[in-house]
Order: sequence, then structure tokens, then C-alpha cells
Amino acid sequence: MKTTQFAPGLIIAGIAPPLCLTDYKLIAFDMDSTLINIECVDEIAAAVGRKAEVAAITEAAMRGEISDYKESLRQRVALLKGVTEADLAHVYQNHLQLNPGAAELVDACKRAGLKVLLVSGGFTYFSDRLRDRLGIDYSRANVLELSGGVLTGRMVHQPWGDICDGAEKRTMLLQMCDMLGINPKQAIAMGDGANDLPMMSVAGLSVAFHAKPAVREFANVSIESGGLDRLLTLFES
Repeated sequence: MKTTQFAPGLIIAGIAPPLCLTDYKLIAFDMDSTLINIECVDEIAAAVGRKAEVAAITEAAMRGEISDYKESLRQRVALLKGVTEADLAHVYQNHLQLNPGAAELVDACKRAGLKVLLVSGGFTYFSDRLRDRLGIDYSRANVLELSGGVLTGRMVHQPWGDICDGAEKRTMLLQMCDMLGINPKQAIAMGDGANDLPMMSVAGLSVAFHAKPAVREFANVSIESGGLDRLLTLFES
């Protein structure tokens, strides 16, 4: 698609603003490095001195350089064995922050009547707290297995599977559209990494936020500077 600089640090392709927010009925957010400022798995790994090792795998996965996302996540989670629930709480309380404009964008979408979905390759320990904090309607993420308050290095199998990868993000978005009785073209999907591309590919509006090159090149909107709420500048007031 031919790209256009709509404003400094805001690139668009295949759309003609102003758009109408009420034309959309669902917005789906990735969590790590999109809605929040960190990759949770990397920060958890810091508690056992393995942040650099885990972060290298994360970066390769987000760039799309690892073809098997599920296996890459299993490898990273295995390295978290021995992390305590107190360590998880420390990450949430001391390292995790909403990215600028996150609350404002969620609030604006809710006021316009959109349902909000948080769909993450990260972990429910964090996504559940963000869901409650922001009033998000639906969420899906991976469950870390705990035994005696300590991570086992495994994830818990859920009814839909054990790992929320790119394919599962796409499936979840389509399931939500079906449940809401809407066309996927009435959905917005927002992310930063290669595992967000499947859900972005079926949404009516795809948004990259400070994203990896492949995601920036694919998206209808690429926010390359500023906060998530810059998306709102594309919509008529």
C-alpha cells in the first residue's frame, strides 16, 4: 500500500481520514509493548537473572524471525522456573506502566460504543489486572503455572489451548465479532509485533504502535511517535 504521512510520526495507508469511530464496534489490543510499556516475560526473567537471554528470544519472535512462536514462548517460560508470585507482583507494581494515551483511547472507544478486547501472548497475571483497571470487556492470555507460589516453568492448558499465539489472536477477534454480530471489518486491531499480524489482517482497521518493521509496513496506521491516543486524530469529532 502507498503510505502517506498524515502528521509527524503518524503514517497512514489505504484509508482516507477523517474516519468515523462509531462505524467500528470492537477494538482489539495487544498488551506487551502496545497497551503497556514492557514485555512482561523479559521483566519476570530479570528476577532469576535471565533477562538478557529471554529478551533476545522475545525480540526475535516479535520481529518474525522465529517461525514457531509457541515453542519460543515455551522456551522463555521454562527459563522462569523458580520465580515467585511476589516477583510477579513486583513487576506489576514497579515496572509495568500504561503506555501514554492508553487510558484515553480505551475511554474514547467505550464512549463511542465499541467493545474492548485485550488479547495477549503474555500472561493473565497482568492482563486480568489491566482488564479490571481499564474496564476492558474481554481478554485472553496465557496462564503461568504456579505451585506453592512459585512458577514451575510451564503454562496451564485452557479450553482453547495452552498458548495465545498469532493464530489464536486472530481466532479470538473473529469469535468476538461473531458473538457481537458484527463484520470483522467493523473491528480495529492494534499491536506491535509479528504475532499481531494475523488479527490485524482480518480487521477493518489495522494499527501499528511503535512497531517492528514488518508490522509498520502492513498496517493502515503506524503510530511512530507519541501515544496510543494519536489514533483518535484520524476520526471526526
